[in-house]
Amino acid sequence: MAKTLRVGMIGYRFMGKAHSNAWRQAPHFFPLQADVELHTICGRDPVGVETARKQLGWTNASTDWRAVVNSPDIDIVDINTPNDSHAEIAIAAAQAGKHVLCEKPLALNVAECKEMLAAVKKAKVVHMVCHNYRRIPAIALAKKMIEEGAVGEIFHYHARYAQDWIVDPDFPLVWRLQKGVSGSGAHGDINAHIIDLGRYLVGEFKEVCGLMQTFIKERPIPDQSGKGDGLGAKATAQKMGKVTVDDASLFIGRFTNGALANLEATRFALGRKNHIEIEVNGSKGSLHFDFEDMNRLKFFDNTESKSRQGFRDILVTQPGGVHPYVGQWWPPGHIIGYEHTFIHTVADFVDACVAGKPVQPTFEDGLRNQRVLEAAEESAKKRQWVKI
Repeated sequence: MAKTLRVGMIGYRFMGKAHSNAWRQAPHFFPLQADVELHTICGRDPVGVETARKQLGWTNASTDWRAVVNSPDIDIVDINTPNDSHAEIAIAAAQAGKHVLCEKPLALNVAECKEMLAAVKKAKVVHMVCHNYRRIPAIALAKKMIEEGAVGEIFHYHARYAQDWIVDPDFPLVWRLQKGVSGSGAHGDINAHIIDLGRYLVGEFKEVCGLMQTFIKERPIPDQSGKGDGLGAKATAQKMGKVTVDDASLFIGRFTNGALANLEATRFALGRKNHIEIEVNGSKGSLHFDFEDMNRLKFFDNTESKSRQGFRDILVTQPGGVHPYVGQWWPPGHIIGYEHTFIHTVADFVDACVAGKPVQPTFEDGLRNQRVLEAAEESAKKRQWVKI
């Protein structure tokens, strides 16, 4: 009889929906080493969390995360709350012997990340940061091609993550725009993703030189009912509050292997809803990825005949182990989407929990990402290069 892993999830809005779908779907499409039970979903608003329970397929609802974490019925704690509560919940979960999946960024700062890493190591539980973009089949293929030497010695990593959801000055002061809750703005929210992908594809960062900007300094106070704290929030009052995070963040840098880095994250790029574009240039070729065409990887092979050279498209939908993850889905050419990246993450995490083995990205990766985030922020403040 297969082992059953019972999940307690803290948080239920945007990421809660994505994670819930992943927990539901992974057992149906992947040959997991354990059964999965969506045991308890947790949030502060009793009406909201009960509605989410019914909609998202959970058995129980709770407003007390400590009760969930300490319950003997729970094996895995999945954290997708605002960033200021990640550390407290994750540390408590580890101390209670639970495996921990945590949304990015891992914590508000390096100090919290260190405490979280120490806690999961001491408890010897499986721990993972939900950087779901690592498990886009095209990104996983890019990693494989780089490791096989397809692009040769890497010279450049160029990445841009662009959104536009706060360009309107009347958009309210949601938690993502408050440093005490979020830690940082576009920097920690979306730059964190392309920092992680840089580390995944190229290697560790050595030094950075950053620039950060807040374009709109004050915003209306949001609806206090709890319904207006998301990416589509509305303001209901004229009272204004100070924006304490960056609207845009960019930095150049060097990796320890000598490659150069150029990263930009902004929430002020009109027309860009969730645009991620990555290019890796090497001595033998280049790779290019655009999230708005996420089933495709572009590859330039400089070893080919000059008469045949040019970026070619690799449609990453071939099953049978040819392309990562897609063998569990549809026939060739039938594309997958954003939600599948979370399903791939959960599938790998469940099998790691059964095996008791690490699964990337671990809390160690979360700490390393946070060091880059903090170094770039320090550089922006000091207007000088900062070593990691």
